[in-house]
Amino acid sequence: MPVSIITTDDLREFKMELLDDIKNLLSQQHAPISSKKYLKSAAVMDLLQVSPGTLQNLRVNGTLPYTKIGGIIYYDAAEIQKVMDDNRVQHGLNF
Repeated sequence: MPVSIITTDDLREFKMELLDDIKNLLSQQHAPISSKKYLKSAAVMDLLQVSPGTLQNLRVNGTLPYTKIGGIIYYDAAEIQKVMDDNRVQHGLNF
């Protein structure tokens, strides 16, 4: 059975690769919600995983801004991201 010797340089290289992977994952989390500028209701329901009634309540109470053109409701993807960011709850981060 061949034996592999791990050096401190190997560990340092592994650490750097691991940190790069973690940074990439974190940057993907903060990526915009969608590459499209405007989303229709069905796409927003899928994205937020809410029912049509909940989406309507979010519109009616002013939580989600929208535009209605010819009976079709559009939501600005950037505004949805802003609402999500503004309502973010962070627990246990008091140092």
